[in-house]
Amino acid sequence: MSGDASIRSDLLASVEELGRLRAVAAGHEQGDLIVAGGTVLSVHTGELLERDVVIADRHIAAVTPPGRMEAPRVIDAAGCVVVPTFIDAHFHIEYSMLPPGELARLVVPKGTTTVLADPDCIANVLGAPGMDVMRSTDTPLRIIEQVTPLTPAFPNVELGGAHVAEAEVLRRIALSESVTLGESSPFDYSEVATARYRHTLASARRITGHTARLGDEALWGYLAGGVGDDHNAATIDEVLERLRLGAMVTVMAGSMNDNTTAIFSDLDRIRHGFHRLCFCADDKHVGDLADEGHIDHHVRQAIRYGVPAPTAYAMGSLYAAIHYRIDHLMGSLTPTRLADLQLMGDLADVRPRMVMVGGKVVAEEGRAMFDNHDQLPEWLRGTMHLADGFGPRSFRVTVPDAGPDPAPTVWVQAMEMYDGYFKRAFHCQVPVEDANALADPGRDVLKVAVVDRHHALDKLGLGFVRGFGLRSGAIAISTNCTNQNVVVVGATDADMGAAVAALRDLDGGCVVVDHGEVLAAMPLPLAGIMSDQPWEVAYEQLRSVEAAANALGCPIPSPFMILSFVGLAGIPDLGLTELGLVETATQEFTSVTLGSEREPLSCRCPSHVYAVHHLMDPLSATAAS
Repeated sequence: MSGDASIRSDLLASVEELGRLRAVAAGHEQGDLIVAGGTVLSVHTGELLERDVVIADRHIAAVTPPGRMEAPRVIDAAGCVVVPTFIDAHFHIEYSMLPPGELARLVVPKGTTTVLADPDCIANVLGAPGMDVMRSTDTPLRIIEQVTPLTPAFPNVELGGAHVAEAEVLRRIALSESVTLGESSPFDYSEVATARYRHTLASARRITGHTARLGDEALWGYLAGGVGDDHNAATIDEVLERLRLGAMVTVMAGSMNDNTTAIFSDLDRIRHGFHRLCFCADDKHVGDLADEGHIDHHVRQAIRYGVPAPTAYAMGSLYAAIHYRIDHLMGSLTPTRLADLQLMGDLADVRPRMVMVGGKVVAEEGRAMFDNHDQLPEWLRGTMHLADGFGPRSFRVTVPDAGPDPAPTVWVQAMEMYDGYFKRAFHCQVPVEDANALADPGRDVLKVAVVDRHHALDKLGLGFVRGFGLRSGAIAISTNCTNQNVVVVGATDADMGAAVAALRDLDGGCVVVDHGEVLAAMPLPLAGIMSDQPWEVAYEQLRSVEAAANALGCPIPSPFMILSFVGLAGIPDLGLTELGLVETATQEFTSVTLGSEREPLSCRCPSHVYAVHHLMDPLSATAAS
């Protein structure tokens, strides 16, 4: 790895390359290739110009009027608009369920050729060596690292898996392969976090944000540490608040949230901030990447809602490059930039006829013109270390002080999933049997557990969740965010135990179980979080397990992605780790059971307006379904 402080200095033209670019642009010698006869989008001015793009080796030498220069190779772009390729400003490759080379085969033909990637998933499994794997590929996809700031992410409330030392984080920030400090908890006011922010800024790197949609003092305190962007803003008001504070907004559209509709619903309010918007998928799995798209989806959505096409393309390329200080390398079709370009037949349709990376054609008509030959290390496998003996009794939520005449129900703290991975805390009563608080699938209050899979310890945290809709059975996955433990949701303790056992047999993955039978499974043997199959096979396997979950009553379009985030301790109101239920605002543990009193308990919510609160009133508990 390079110690050069400039970002991806290997992509910058060498002295020899720069000298040749100058000679070609001055007409002293020919370039290697001309993309001729098309209309070129100038993302700096918004103009559509009749121009030729002259390429020397891997960079653009000149953009000239038609026919001004010659080259031994010419690509006929007649009838097409030549535009820059796309940049994903914040992505977790692991949540695509694919390793980098297979992700490249899927998204490069859609026009995404650069991802700014935070490898926090594999960092929690395999530490710094795993992080290195996630930024390496011999395919045309350019991966620039957003350095995961803290592993484990919430050390006060979780064991996690691997540990990445602070010295290693600080070292990586200054490497040429790194573009930003990755997203960090907005609740961490420690001196160590503050010093990490200072080191990042002194290294001329941006700090990627994760505001969890907080506002006022909580938001101000987070941005005051130097955090430069946010991908959680989901409404126009949230976008404007962050823009006014100088933050870049990376509009997110992933498998859990698609904020494009809300953010582009009133363009007049945000028009003056267009240049401070860019795009990210954050967490998007192979199924949605294949069916909906990647950054091409964002651009289509922006144009659909009235953003001028040149501006929408600039959001997908130039604006991200400028903010993350890589615009000297990419983001526009201008001299000395990499020859990363695509030919569009229809600007609004955003389906490239051809994609070029570094002056080479890498995709045509939606099909990759390259294979994935990445050799992944064998130590990515065999990472499922579960304790022996997990079964139904492991998932008991013991009701304290049941006494000789126990109440038939108990009050518990629970969380309702909404807007993707956000969690609304509420209280409700659930049935009790043999001093064990049970799930209540009739009211969609299911039991959830996060199980240690790194240390083979008999450690698991238990809680209750609403939103998964299972009438019976259980679903489980080995990619709980961020600690990458096993997370399982179920209607019965027995099926939860069966699902965890099935994951052990798979060496990681996702499963659907009903009455002890595995209905569908998707193996994820690479660190327990990625498939080792071609993306086409992984796609079919994912759609199969999703269909099985839907058949059990789960209404969520991406149930396994949402399941991965139930426990996240950095998203309000509650989190769940292998050590227990967590109040995210205080980062302290809290009790699951609250007692058997018949009267309703007080609610923490600022406004008692959500339908789920009917569950808090015993007289109307059946009204919420």
